[in-house]
Amino acid sequence: MSAKLEAVIFDMDGVLIDSEPLWKIAEVEAFAKVGLNLTYTDCEETVGLRIDQVVKLWYEKVKWTNKSVKEVEDDIVDILIREIKGQGKALVGVEDALKKVKATGLKIGLATSSYQRIIDAVVAKLGIGHYFDIMHSAEYEVYGKPHPAVFLTCAEKLGVDPINCLVIEDSFNGIIAAKAARMKVIAIPEKSHQNDPRLVIADLKLESLAAFLLKDSIPLFS
Repeated sequence: MSAKLEAVIFDMDGVLIDSEPLWKIAEVEAFAKVGLNLTYTDCEETVGLRIDQVVKLWYEKVKWTNKSVKEVEDDIVDILIREIKGQGKALVGVEDALKKVKATGLKIGLATSSYQRIIDAVVAKLGIGHYFDIMHSAEYEVYGKPHPAVFLTCAEKLGVDPINCLVIEDSFNGIIAAKAARMKVIAIPEKSHQNDPRLVIADLKLESLAAFLLKDSIPLFS
């Protein structure tokens, strides 16, 4: 079966909003309250994972006792939303890229590991919610990325076969998830991850959404 582009699905963190620094602030601050002094480099190990997976991973290593895993998880999300509201900003080319895809008549989805209330905070801060036909969080899935569930459900809600979807991702875990869903993937990694050799599994790697805008048509299906 040959693929025909019918939808573009955007990841959120690191693709639409420059949130990786904000996640690091939130994780370092919240984990310090339970005696776990993480560095920003430590936080990079879990980029793309759902936050409950991140907290459970560190709990298995440290076994703190003064807060529950859920309380730490909620604290991270609260701090992150505080930072989004205070200093969140769109990455270069975001609104123009959304306008470009919208102008083609393609469906537009958002599929993210972030929880629904983080999605709400981001789209409100950036004023971009009206571009999306569907916004779906891995919060509602049994498994988060790198499992493909969040992408498969997003495609189902869009009414599009997964092979006719193009995903724009920044993280290795997100790229694995999209490829497992049989979707084409453009990787637009954060600068510190540009040279990660694992990103070769993406169908195309670009430096930014600005580079995506320089293409005469949507890549990989034209």
